[in-house]
Amino acid sequence: MSIDVLQSKIRKLKTPIVVGLDPTPELIPPELLADCKARLGPGPEAAAESYTLFCKGLLDGLKKAVPAVKVQAACFEALGWQGVKAMQEVLAYAKKLNYYVILETMRSDVGHIAELTADAVFGGLDFGGDRVFPYPCDALILNGYLGSDGVKPFLPYLSGPEAKNIFIVVKSSNKSSPEVQDLLSGDRVIYTAMADLTLRWSTDLFGKCGYGEVGAVVGLSSPRAIQALRKRYDTLFFLVPGYGAQGGVAKHAAYAFDRFGHGAAVCVSRSVIGAWREHPSTAAPTAAVSLLEDASCASTAAATAMKSTTAPRAVVPCEQGRSSGVDWPEAALAAVEKTKRQLETYITVL
Repeated sequence: MSIDVLQSKIRKLKTPIVVGLDPTPELIPPELLADCKARLGPGPEAAAESYTLFCKGLLDGLKKAVPAVKVQAACFEALGWQGVKAMQEVLAYAKKLNYYVILETMRSDVGHIAELTADAVFGGLDFGGDRVFPYPCDALILNGYLGSDGVKPFLPYLSGPEAKNIFIVVKSSNKSSPEVQDLLSGDRVIYTAMADLTLRWSTDLFGKCGYGEVGAVVGLSSPRAIQALRKRYDTLFFLVPGYGAQGGVAKHAAYAFDRFGHGAAVCVSRSVIGAWREHPSTAAPTAAVSLLEDASCASTAAATAMKSTTAPRAVVPCEQGRSSGVDWPEAALAAVEKTKRQLETYITVL
């Protein structure tokens, strides 16, 4: 079961941190973006390339520190098809490095569109006998507020040897969530009604760890809600956003866990992937810089080879040791270690 895989990775590294890969232009180191523009020109292609290199650098730098990553689809989709291609490359690279990979779309649809989405993300698509998997991941975040029609097409993929997970938005971390999610529905508030549905969708879909393959997204903006939900739904695995940049703290995150430090994972994004902005490094170039150099070398070689068909020029290797200016993976790792220490004050993963 996929939820067992996630819980096992958390226990192995003794940390429940999920790093969100949510790249935006202001989070990309200027030197990296400038290099991509110099090679590819201004526009979405250069932006997508910078996102790819940025995320790959983070994945390389954090692979021994965190068990899982969450890829925000909207950040990549904003760049058009170039961004979607970059997202596919980042997802595949994260899987290659053995992360538990969550694709965050936080959307939903119904009928044949929901079935198509489930097939594309989990089952693969058949094109003339060739099955392709455009979005390699272990789990998907869904908005369940359209009801069962938007969720049931995913359930067949949550069991078997290639089992996946879905996480349903129950109580989101945005400030305006109470406008809808805290309204009364009979004798329940809306978000508990959604938690009831999430538990119902989990019927017969439980891992050996005791938690369901259908998990719940429960934001840190409402500590009392987390406490109440954990007490009432002891078999739902909680994905907990809102830590760090959104104001969530370790004391409140601890409410999501059981007494063994199991059953939840804490999502951190901007405070980790944007850590380079507050902690610039003067260290020697690392793997992230090597990624940048490799891309630059490949682009330079291709451009040089294509310059002339009558008088080909020799390809000059890129200068070794060229610094990107900011070691963003090192800063991200330091931020993860800081977050880990904060969480360990209140959460012990056994």
